[in-house]
Amino acid sequence: MDGFCEGYEYFSRSTGNAYGVLHGQRYVSSVEETIEALENDLNQFKGYGTKIDALKGDIAEFWHSGTHNIDAALKGSRMRTYVDRSHEFASADIISNWGELFGLKYYKTGADSAKAQATSYYERFMQQNSTNIKNGKEPIDFETFLRQKGFNRQEILEILGHEHQTIYEGQTKIIPEEQLEAAIEFLKQKIEKERLSRPEQVQRYQDVLNTLQGRIISPEGTKSTPLSKEEAEVLARVAKEGNVTAEEFGFNIEAVMQYEYVLQQACKAGTSAATISMVLRVAPEIYNAISYLIQTGELDAKQFQKIGFAALQGGTDGFIRGFTSAAITTCCQSGLWGAAAKSIDPAIIGAATVVMMNTMQNAFKVATGKMSQRELTDALIRDMFVSACAFAGGNIIQGIVEIPVLGYMLGSFVGSMVGSFVYTGVYKAVLSFCIDTGFTMFGLVEQDYELPKEILEEIGIDVFEYEHFVYESFEHQKFEHTAFNHEQFQHNTIGITLLRRGVIGVRKIGYI
Repeated sequence: MDGFCEGYEYFSRSTGNAYGVLHGQRYVSSVEETIEALENDLNQFKGYGTKIDALKGDIAEFWHSGTHNIDAALKGSRMRTYVDRSHEFASADIISNWGELFGLKYYKTGADSAKAQATSYYERFMQQNSTNIKNGKEPIDFETFLRQKGFNRQEILEILGHEHQTIYEGQTKIIPEEQLEAAIEFLKQKIEKERLSRPEQVQRYQDVLNTLQGRIISPEGTKSTPLSKEEAEVLARVAKEGNVTAEEFGFNIEAVMQYEYVLQQACKAGTSAATISMVLRVAPEIYNAISYLIQTGELDAKQFQKIGFAALQGGTDGFIRGFTSAAITTCCQSGLWGAAAKSIDPAIIGAATVVMMNTMQNAFKVATGKMSQRELTDALIRDMFVSACAFAGGNIIQGIVEIPVLGYMLGSFVGSMVGSFVYTGVYKAVLSFCIDTGFTMFGLVEQDYELPKEILEEIGIDVFEYEHFVYESFEHQKFEHTAFNHEQFQHNTIGITLLRRGVIGVRKIGYI
């Protein structure tokens, strides 16, 4: 039972560290996965026969979507975008999980890009008829054109009344950021001109002006990285060779990670760890309160005080441990602290932070006289052993129970229990061996051969205890009448006291 209680106590204190390490590891992995996804998406164009001028638009789609997702992963946002690759008429190039649609146009000038974004149904119809005539085909009417593009009867009727509306209505229009100024100027001039001669054309240009951007921006503020037309052409050329690397374009984990993001994630980890630690600390006290209520039929106010203090202590301790562990793990795994730190196993980081923080707390107790140095050493060795078991158990169970966080925490709990039971058993066996042999285990166990006070007094040695001050007490005079006392005869005896050695302190053996 002692082993279980000690194991639970250790787990409740170290769970903040474990969660912090796990959160930091998962955070860095998510950023690395988005960077790797961008690399793979761009390198899929290896060997494409498409000309650079045409391919740069496809490259821009994956660039904006990928760099946005990297920024979202860095900021811990759930916002994500995806390149649709749909071949349907006027379909969006990029879709998002918050419902916004994006269409990209990468033309030679800002005016050309804006004009392409403002293409209307009727303009597209005229372009197709022109192509049909060049190819020797018969021209078609507008309604037939819409039917060929997959619109149903109801949609056709709606479009017939708005044939001059842009085909990209409802989409956010993305063009090269350096073209924005020229594109906006072109659209404003076009609107003023058409307002006087062809007012039915104004709406499509106004729609483009209202939704024109140089990058993807989500409601949570996550953004894509702007890409100029020239950069898109260079990237398209490298992609056709299959040689795109994130590091070459400044998107390796070491380059994008910042301490601002580390602190944000550490705060998130600390908040979650505080909640978990508070629950684990409060649970035993709630159980005791319920047990007392069942046995006595009454509520004990002191039990509620213990619950409150346990919640406060557990929450505070959990936040500090989760924050610290997550920050250290993120800095190491992301390479902020150098390539050598990046190769450190997260389990080692977790065990080290647990031992470090426990030792800091115990060292404070030693400084205030609440713990001896020998007790500090014993706690340090115990923490090192149980930590190794806890984190090893977490990694093993995580491989079996593939539910994020839950599997690892369950394994850590089991490891803490096993480690405490094993340590307690080994500790008792070592002390028994030292009791029988007098072995000091290389100085870890103190062998005390001082006789107890009771034995010294029994063999007739006066014991002076200078630590205790005995003051004289005043006694008033009392009258006692003469009493008859009969004499008692006591024969001489020989007293034998067997001395036995045992544990008299933390890692201390002596006569008991």
